Amino acid sequence: MSFSSLRLFKRTSIAAALVVTSTLAFALSLSDISNQDATSGLKAALEKGASTAVSKLGVTNGFLNNDKVKITLPSPLQKAMPLLKMTGQGQKLDDLVVSMNHAAEAAVPLAKPLLMDAVKSMTVTDAKNILSGGDTSVTDFFRQKTSAQLGQKFLPIVKKVTDGNGLSSTYNAAMGQVSKTGMVSADQASVEGYVTQRALDGLFYMIGEEEKAIRQDPVGAGSAIIGKVFGALK
Repeated sequence: MSFSSLRLFKRTSIAAALVVTSTLAFALSLSDISNQDATSGLKAALEKGASTAVSKLGVTNGFLNNDKVKITLPSPLQKAMPLLKMTGQGQKLDDLVVSMNHAAEAAVPLAKPLLMDAVKSMTVTDAKNILSGGDTSVTDFFRQKTSAQLGQKFLPIVKKVTDGNGLSSTYNAAMGQVSKTGMVSADQASVEGYVTQRALDGLFYMIGEEEKAIRQDPVGAGSAIIGKVFGALK
């Protein structure tokens, strides 16, 4: 074989090897991922999503400056706003919005230990079902596992903050009567109940956004195991 023929053969062999390697890489699917890797990748993603969401919300104005999760006045107060402003309550309404959002940001850091416990409770057999369950199946797992406990943790923190606004007690007294008629939902029967639910909604929304980002760009998550496992879903 001539020298030029040998060079051509080597180039062809290298090109073929690259094609095979590339094909295998793109052919990798969730079924090719071991249970151990699937579980490790999912746990890493859960921890990243939870930590990032808490760090973004559990800071000064974390809710107030984020239009996606900002807590606005409960609908009964919004409807009564013109009358309340006419009676000089406008500033209290504005202050209530601020205090509600600060209450939420104060409560959110309490979520991290419970979210981490939820990660630890995940079984190996759960992992692949969660991974392939949709864009927010990780977030849905968190919601199912932690909502009730988080609500109990959040409520006293929220109440402590919102009680500082004089309008809260007025709202609670009025809504306590209205709630008996069934005209308002249970979470709107008190300011603290309303804020607690909206804080939870905001937390899970942000976890969901982190999950979507990981699924869209697994490599960008900065973790080899997350890249491997979630890359197999592409």
